[in-house]
Amino acid sequence: MDFIDIATRDGVAVLTLNAPATRNALSGPEHYAAVEAACARVGADREIRAVILTGAGSAFCAGGNVKNMWQRICAPGAVAADERYRYKEGIHRIVQALYGLEVPTIAAINGPAIGAGLDLACMCDIRLASDRARFAESFVKLGIIPGDGGAWLLQRIVGPSRAAEMIFTGDTIDPTQALACGLVSQVLPADGLMEAAWDLARRIAANPPHALRMAKRLLRESQHARLESILEMSAAFQALAHFTPDHHELVQRAATRSTAT
Repeated sequence: MDFIDIATRDGVAVLTLNAPATRNALSGPEHYAAVEAACARVGADREIRAVILTGAGSAFCAGGNVKNMWQRICAPGAVAADERYRYKEGIHRIVQALYGLEVPTIAAINGPAIGAGLDLACMCDIRLASDRARFAESFVKLGIIPGDGGAWLLQRIVGPSRAAEMIFTGDTIDPTQALACGLVSQVLPADGLMEAAWDLARRIAANPPHALRMAKRLLRESQHARLESILEMSAAFQALAHFTPDHHELVQRAATRSTAT
């Protein structure tokens, strides 16, 4: 069974983490490769305008596989340098692939998102939570740190102080707390989560694809670039947008309505 199930409809791709027996834990190179491949497939399909990421079963993603972690570090001859490259050549591929997607992404968090599972949700642009979801940046509880970029991702969403509290304590928070700190934008009944995610994805996908991709790139770059650089980039992107068929059609339609009134 594939770790990622991919379904596409109406310009929306739904990526489902499909290992409910392990609560969709990220268990090794084959899982990293599966997520990377799914993102590559989405990125190459110009018909896809939005992505929903969710989990099968009761969890969104339980993070890393602790059993596998223990076996690695206790293996004869295990050395720290090898583990460093295991991260760089492993889970970091997911960060680059998912966070780097050009199309808007929605995490439909159906259940617990723990450790790397929370960071996976943070790689998406928008997070919707089920009332059954729980969240923890729990690495410190195992005596480790967010090795997948979580320290960079989380504070850009909830702010430095709240991110520090979550990372330093490893405490679990509920959906109400997640909504209050801006980690998620909506909390929904479990049986209405995917319907809400689909509704949002369709509203996004109804818009011109080139404008969506360029708007997302501006949002990404605006997190670290100077205002002057963003203004320059905005001017260049806007010039491109003005000459797309979608823009011509929509402006003509709007002008016609204006004349008619």
